[in-house]
Amino acid sequence: MCSFYIIGISDESKPAFSDEVKQLLSDSHTFSGGHRHYELVKELLPKQYKWLELVVPLSDTFEKYKTVNDRIIVFASGDPLFFGIGNTIKREFPDAAMQVYPTFYSLQMLAHRCHLPYGNMVVSSLTGRPWSNLDKELIRGSELIGVLTDKRKTPAVIGQRMKAVGLTNYTVYLGERIGGEREKVRNLSIDELAQSNAVMPNCLILQKTQHFNRSIGIPESEFHHLQGRPKMITKRSIRLMSLSMLQLNEAKVCWDIGFCTGSISVEAKQLAPHLDMFSIEKREESRQLMQMNQYKYRMPGITSVIADFYEYDLSNWPAPDRVFIGGHGGRLAEMVEQLSKHLLPGGIMVFNAVSKEAVDAFQEAIKMTSLQITDKMLLQQDAHNPVTVFQATKPLSQNTEHSESTF
Repeated sequence: MCSFYIIGISDESKPAFSDEVKQLLSDSHTFSGGHRHYELVKELLPKQYKWLELVVPLSDTFEKYKTVNDRIIVFASGDPLFFGIGNTIKREFPDAAMQVYPTFYSLQMLAHRCHLPYGNMVVSSLTGRPWSNLDKELIRGSELIGVLTDKRKTPAVIGQRMKAVGLTNYTVYLGERIGGEREKVRNLSIDELAQSNAVMPNCLILQKTQHFNRSIGIPESEFHHLQGRPKMITKRSIRLMSLSMLQLNEAKVCWDIGFCTGSISVEAKQLAPHLDMFSIEKREESRQLMQMNQYKYRMPGITSVIADFYEYDLSNWPAPDRVFIGGHGGRLAEMVEQLSKHLLPGGIMVFNAVSKEAVDAFQEAIKMTSLQITDKMLLQQDAHNPVTVFQATKPLSQNTEHSESTF
């Protein structure tokens, strides 16, 4: 079995190594790393060597590693255990010996250049990772956020995304080619970041300049509404109970069906910033409403579409473990049946029934699926009609027979 010696390097054209690492390089035969790493270290390798390039999918390179019965020297950026290849190798080769020689990672060096107290910095990696990694820190209002980018989630795209929802209460430190002779550091506003053209590799540090106060349970009067129809919104008490029944702490993907003003989507994301939120609504006027409410509450990470639920290809979205039904167009049984097929085992569906007919219709619809009604509550807010909030759960076992609920 091979053993791994993982060496962290910066973007210096002539990396400086300790005597121990220099001796290690001269005594080794098999080396690995990305193309950029190879260009930086190729002059330092011994005359006879084998280079295994790290390319996606990494599994192909790992298969080559398995054919090596000697040590493999792997070059990595910065600290190999800081969102780096060291963690992946440790996971894929748990029994292999591993020695790590780290150097400063890019966010550390950027913080040094800008004299920032990075001991309190939280890190959001977007390198091949979802937007929710950054969303949750922005929604929580973290004071100092280090951001690792990639070729798609670039500084400009990050700036555009933050600007679109009013998250301009941060100043940005943008570092390009940090640690090399060509490094560049800029201090930008979110507007400037949205128009930036940054050279790879790069990273960001977001420093909060103004606090935005958040609270759970936004009064319905505070949301932007459908023109002339202010009552077309999930009322605050009903909304809070619905969110409670959705049990969002452990959820990953939530669908909001019939989002109207976006109140459920906005509050769900505010309550559980880690969520991937997907919302659909048929009314064209709701497109602007969602945008306005996201902007007002500075809420990133909601993917919304204006389309007919019964015609939209739901396979475009990741499968949900939570679903909220806010509207059904008079075809509740059909909607429940479709959603039950997409809902993951153990997932939860919540529905608000505003009439006796809706209560009966939902209970009958659930009987036609593998879901079971696991909770319900009758609530009334002020002089509005009473609403029954239903929670239905999909059993973990797909083989569970349809059964009537105890409710």
